[in-house]
Amino acid sequence: MVCGSWASGWGGGVLLRVIPVFTAQSLRSDRVSAYCASRRGDVPGIAASERGYPAAMPPDSPVQPARVLGPIDATSIVVGAIVGVGIFFNPSKVAALTGSGGLALAAWGVAGFIALCGALTFAELGARYHASGAQYEVLRDAFGPFPAFLYVFCNATAIQAAAIGVIAKVCADHVLTAVGRNPAEMSTVFVSAMACTLIAALVAANIVGVRWGARVQTITVFAKIIVLLAIAALAAFAPASVHAATTQIPRTLSAPAAVMAALVPAFFAYGGWQQALWISGEVKEPRRNLPRAILIGVGIVIVVYLLANWAYISLLGVDRVATSKVLAADAVGGVLGESGRRFIAAAVAVSAFGVLNSQLLAGPRLVFGMARDGRFFAPFGRLSRAFKTPANAILLLGIVGAGLLIAAGFNAVDLLSTGAVFIDGIFFALTGAALFIVRKPADGGFRAPGYPITPALFVIGELGVVAGAYVDPGMRQPAIIGVLWIIGAAVLYWVFFRGPRASGTSEGPSAAQ
Repeated sequence: MVCGSWASGWGGGVLLRVIPVFTAQSLRSDRVSAYCASRRGDVPGIAASERGYPAAMPPDSPVQPARVLGPIDATSIVVGAIVGVGIFFNPSKVAALTGSGGLALAAWGVAGFIALCGALTFAELGARYHASGAQYEVLRDAFGPFPAFLYVFCNATAIQAAAIGVIAKVCADHVLTAVGRNPAEMSTVFVSAMACTLIAALVAANIVGVRWGARVQTITVFAKIIVLLAIAALAAFAPASVHAATTQIPRTLSAPAAVMAALVPAFFAYGGWQQALWISGEVKEPRRNLPRAILIGVGIVIVVYLLANWAYISLLGVDRVATSKVLAADAVGGVLGESGRRFIAAAVAVSAFGVLNSQLLAGPRLVFGMARDGRFFAPFGRLSRAFKTPANAILLLGIVGAGLLIAAGFNAVDLLSTGAVFIDGIFFALTGAALFIVRKPADGGFRAPGYPITPALFVIGELGVVAGAYVDPGMRQPAIIGVLWIIGAAVLYWVFFRGPRASGTSEGPSAAQ
C-alpha cells in the first residue's frame, strides 16, 4: 500500500511513475490501496494518502475545497439541517398515532435519545473522517463501495431530491399565506414555478461559494429557533383559560407499538446531523469542530423540540394537535389571532428556506466525494474553476429536485420523501455499525462515551424506526418505494460502476473544472 510521509512526497511521485511498467490492473490495485485509506483531516502522523489525497498530490492542492467554515457555521448547518418543516407538521402525526399527550412526548423523547446516541456516534466518525462527503467514505471503508454507492445515489435522487421538491413547495405555500394569499386558490403552475425559483436562487448562492450558503444557514437557524422558543414561551405565560384540556383520542395500536410507529415521523424531524460529515472537507480544524458542532447542534434541537411539542399539546390538546393541518399557526392563532397565524406562516417559510438551503449546501458534497473516488460520473467530482465549489453536483440535486416536483407533482414527491425515511433508517444503521469496524484503539480525538453501548443503541433505534415503517399501515407503500429505489440503484451500480475505479481518478480525488 502506498502509505507514509515518503509516499506523499517525491517517493510517491516516483512510485506512481514506476507502477505502469507492470499491468494496468496492478496500477489500479495500487492506487485503490493507496487511496482507500480513510480520508482524515490534517492530523500529524497521518500520511497525505490517508487524508483524501493521492500520494503524488500535495494536501494544499487547489482542486480541494477550501476549509472556510468555522464552528458556528458547522453548528448552524447541523441545527438548520435538522430543524426544517417537520417540527411544524410531524407532531400531528405523532399525536394521531399515540393518542395521548404523554405517549406523544415519550415518542419525541425516545427519538431524541436515539438522535443523541447517533450524534455521539457520528461525532466520533467526524473526528476520523474529514473529506467532503465523509459518510460515503465511512460506508466504503467499513463495507465496501457497493453499499456506499447505494446510499449516496438513493440520498441524491430520493432523499435529498424529494426533500428539495417538497420543502420548496412548502416554502412557497407559506410565503403566499404570510402575505395574505391562499395557496389553494393559486394555480399549480404558479406555485410550482415559485418553488423552482427558490431552488434556483439557492443553487446559485451555493455555487458562488460555501460561505454564502453558510451565511443563509446561520441567519435562518437563529430565526427559526427564536420562533419555536417563542411558541414555548407563549404556552408558558398564556392565561389558563387559553390552555386546552389534556385529552385522549382512540388509537388502533397498543402503547408500545404506537410509540414505535410514532418514532418514524418523530425521528424524521430529528434527522440532519449527518450533514456535518458531508461538509467536513470545508470545516476548519475538523477533528475539534466537527464533534462539537454535531453534539451542540443535536442538544439544542432536542431541547427545542420537547419544548415546542409541550407547547402544542398545552395550547391545543392532543385531539386538536392530531387533526391540525397548520399546527403552529393554530397554536399561536388561538392566543394572538389572525396576525399570529400570518406571523407563524412567515416563520415556517423562513424555516423551510433554511432547510432547503441545507440540502443544497451539504447534499452535493456526498455526490462530489463519491465521484472523486471514481464511483460516479467524473464531471460530478470536479470543482468549478471560478468558485472552487462542486458546481456540477449542486446543479444535479437542484435539477433533479425541481424536475421531480414538475414531472411527478407534489403528492408523488411527498410519497417518495416519506419512503426516504425507510432508506435513511437502513443506511443510518449501517453508518452507526461502521464505527465498530473503523475504530482503532490507538486513534486520538473524540471518542463516543459509553462505547460500544452508545453506537449499539443507535443502531437498534434506527432498526426500530425501519420496523416502525411497517407497523404503521400508512408507511408500507412508501417503504416499498424505498426498497424499489435501492434495487434500482443496485442495478445502476452493477452496470456502470462495479469494476475498478473509473479512469477519472487518475487525476486525483478531484480536478478543477
